[in-house]
Amino acid sequence: FYCCDMASLSLPRVLHPRKTSLEIERENFEKSQTQALSKAINSQETPVKQKHVRSAIIGTFHTQGATIFWSIALRLPAMDDRIIAWKLCHVVHKILREGHPLCLVHSQRHKKDLDEIGKLWVHLKEGYGKMIRLYTSLLMTKLDFHRKNPRFPGHLGVTPEELESIGGNDINNYFQMTVEMFDYLDNIIDLQAAVFGSLDMARSNSMTSAGQCRLAPLIPCIQDASKLYDYCVKILFKLHFSLPPDLLAGHRHRFLKQFKLLKQFYQNTSNLQYFKDLIAIPPLPENPPNFLIQSDLRMYVTQEVVVPQEPEEEHPVEGSLIDTSDAADSLDNHSRNSASPSPAHQEVLVERDFLRTQCEKLSTEINALLAKNQQVVDDLQNRITGLETDLATKESELVQERQVKEDLMNQAFAVAQSQDSEQKVKDEKFNKLKDVYVKLRNDHIQKLREKAEVDKKLAQTVKKLENTEQSKLNLESRVVELTGEVSRVEENIQKSASLQNEELENLKRDKELFNMETEILKKSIDDTCKERDGLKVELAKIHTEKQDLLTQIEEMSQKIELLKHESETIRKNSECEVKNIVAKALENSENILKNAIHEIDNPALTAVSCSPDYLAHLRKGCLESLNFDSSTLKRENSYIVVTANEITHRISVFIMQGRATGNKSPDINFGERMAEECKVLGEIILKLLQVFKDRQDVDSVRKEAITKLEEVGTLAEEINISLMGENADNLADMLESEMVEMDKAIEEAANRIQDMLTKSRAADSGIKLEVNSKLLDSCTTLMQAIRILVKKSRLLQAEIVAQGRGTASAKEFYKRNHQWTDGFISAAKAVAVAAKFLLTAADKVVTSNGKLEHMVVAAQEIAASTAQLVVASRVKADRNSNNLQQLTQASKGVTTATGTVVATVKDCSQLIDETEELDTSNLTLHQAKRLEMEAQVRVLELEKELEQERLRFRALRRHHYKMEEENEG
Repeated sequence: FYCCDMASLSLPRVLHPRKTSLEIERENFEKSQTQALSKAINSQETPVKQKHVRSAIIGTFHTQGATIFWSIALRLPAMDDRIIAWKLCHVVHKILREGHPLCLVHSQRHKKDLDEIGKLWVHLKEGYGKMIRLYTSLLMTKLDFHRKNPRFPGHLGVTPEELESIGGNDINNYFQMTVEMFDYLDNIIDLQAAVFGSLDMARSNSMTSAGQCRLAPLIPCIQDASKLYDYCVKILFKLHFSLPPDLLAGHRHRFLKQFKLLKQFYQNTSNLQYFKDLIAIPPLPENPPNFLIQSDLRMYVTQEVVVPQEPEEEHPVEGSLIDTSDAADSLDNHSRNSASPSPAHQEVLVERDFLRTQCEKLSTEINALLAKNQQVVDDLQNRITGLETDLATKESELVQERQVKEDLMNQAFAVAQSQDSEQKVKDEKFNKLKDVYVKLRNDHIQKLREKAEVDKKLAQTVKKLENTEQSKLNLESRVVELTGEVSRVEENIQKSASLQNEELENLKRDKELFNMETEILKKSIDDTCKERDGLKVELAKIHTEKQDLLTQIEEMSQKIELLKHESETIRKNSECEVKNIVAKALENSENILKNAIHEIDNPALTAVSCSPDYLAHLRKGCLESLNFDSSTLKRENSYIVVTANEITHRISVFIMQGRATGNKSPDINFGERMAEECKVLGEIILKLLQVFKDRQDVDSVRKEAITKLEEVGTLAEEINISLMGENADNLADMLESEMVEMDKAIEEAANRIQDMLTKSRAADSGIKLEVNSKLLDSCTTLMQAIRILVKKSRLLQAEIVAQGRGTASAKEFYKRNHQWTDGFISAAKAVAVAAKFLLTAADKVVTSNGKLEHMVVAAQEIAASTAQLVVASRVKADRNSNNLQQLTQASKGVTTATGTVVATVKDCSQLIDETEELDTSNLTLHQAKRLEMEAQVRVLELEKELEQERLRFRALRRHHYKMEEENEG
């Protein structure tokens, strides 16, 4: 019982042995490949995702071929779903281009599967059916091309030297290779035409998923077409160099046709938004190359198709060979603590900064180069090791393949011999049967003859006849049996012959695949050896550069030490020089200020005057200069020099202008008092400069200077008040009276214009009524716009007074801002005068006593006067004031109304001129000539009058400006 129990326990282990790690890894790999291909090749009408295709491509390198890929791909329902069939063709194309080189060999066995897929779906006639058939034809053409030219990789990229090696400098090879490339290009062109045709029929575009599903396979097609076009051009030039042009006429015709179609193909794809970020398509030249001129080959430039790749992450380089932190910190501290050096050491400091920057830059570059070189060396060593391993593996596989090839050849020879012997035996049997059949046939004929003789003796030989009939039947059955046996023998012979031929074809195909694989492996080995030699040379260069860099590092370290000593010496010298510079700058400021104080007593200064308003403006700048940062003053020498210079120059200008302002005072004693106050202010600033020099607390002296500055400003205000006198007290009343006068003038003008319009409508008719109505209507619109502007101006004026007076009265505000008030009064007067002038001009035009030009001048004068009023209001107004915005809009309305008046005047003038057109129908030649001469005389007189009036206008304007300046003064 115990033995039976142990046997039952160990039985599952025997039936289900544990899998090895390699088997588990292989199963997991196949599952991942199956999952990736299932996601890449699905029934959704969307483009294939590149990450899944990339997994399949990596899988081909992992398995050293496409065996597993095809085992998974053939299980997909490509026969049931057209989308799956289309995506399968796309993925196969990508595998053949970018997969392991042996994928081209392993895929040769599956051309029949691709052909069956294409034959099935071609029955759809349109859409995906036609495209799938063309795509399978393209893939089979690609496989045939690589079978005939195994040294071309899947991506078709070869160097010019490799292309010559493939051709073997044989014109026949180049000729045949060109034909195969033309066939390849024809398939690509047919496929793209079908894709674009189906895209138009389906009403899809490149931004829909359905359109992108159809367009995505064109990317590898473009890559193949670019390479094939480049090789065709180069080979055709070589062929034309060696062969007569007539012999290559077919090649040229076929190339020109493909050139036009390829150019159209590139243009169609370049215009689609889908391809903008996926592929950079180089444009073909405007004209195809002329192969009959060999010099055109020098002008030909190979265009490369660029497919953007995902950026690789850069690994940060860690570590540092040289520690320059102490040197950098000391140099930074020195640059922070030192002020501007003297010109004698400027060059030394510049050189020091330059050397420090170069040291830091070199140290960073050295660290990066060493880390990069070490990484490159490690990668190259790993790669060399891997390549040597792969080389050994390939050599062993090559030996095995050769052994397999020899075994197959021996088996084929043995099979052939055995089939020959069997064929001889069968031939002998057939000859024997044939002899028997001939013998029987002859016997049958003899018997028939005997039967004819016996029939004559029928009555006598009935019994013999029956026997003869029986023997005849037996012989016939025997003949039928022999005939069936002969046919069976013939069928067996045919079957054995077909099997033998099929087996021979398989052996030939295997031989071709083996040769193709051998060529691919040889090319891989040659490329690996060349790359290994190049890496060795590069590694030797890197070692040499490393030694040079180490030498440079040692030299730079010595230079850094020298720079440290030099910088310490320069820092000490710079500190002493900076102290001397600060002391000299303060002494210079004191001298400037003392000179200003001394100039106050200069008698020549009594003839100079300055307005109190300008002095108040200077006082603001002096207050800003005294508002310095005392904490920064103690730390930075440059701040001391800048602050002292600013205070000195501003206070010097202020006390000089203060003395000039005192000269305007009617009271001489008051002016002397102001001069003394300016001297006291200068003395206080001298005391402040001494405090700067001693590095003491400056707050108390600064407060004393600010107080004295305010006192001088107060004295200037008192002089301003004394100069204004009684007129300042009456400014508010004057402004109000002028604004009232302006309102009255505008109101009166509007009413008079309305009355003139009423009278004109009652008394006039025809053209005159039309002209008067247009003119007076435009003037009425202008007066309404001026009313609105005056109203908005009053609101803004009230807002300005309310914001600016503070706790004082409006009269005090006008008194303090008397210049602004004077400008406002002048603008109001100008508006009133212009309104009256417009009224007079309109009255004269309506009564036919004036000219239309007077109205134009009057309207423009009103626009200028209102603009002056707006500017006077805008000077004191807040930029964000709502009333200011409304006043600006009203000003635009006045400008628009003025333009309307001018346009109306011109329109009416043209209307009057048309009514007064000269009637020349009844004039004689003499009369017409006389009128023409009179018109010329009138033109000359008017031009002379115009010039005189322009001179008069300039003189009046100059006089007007002069009077305004005198009034403002």
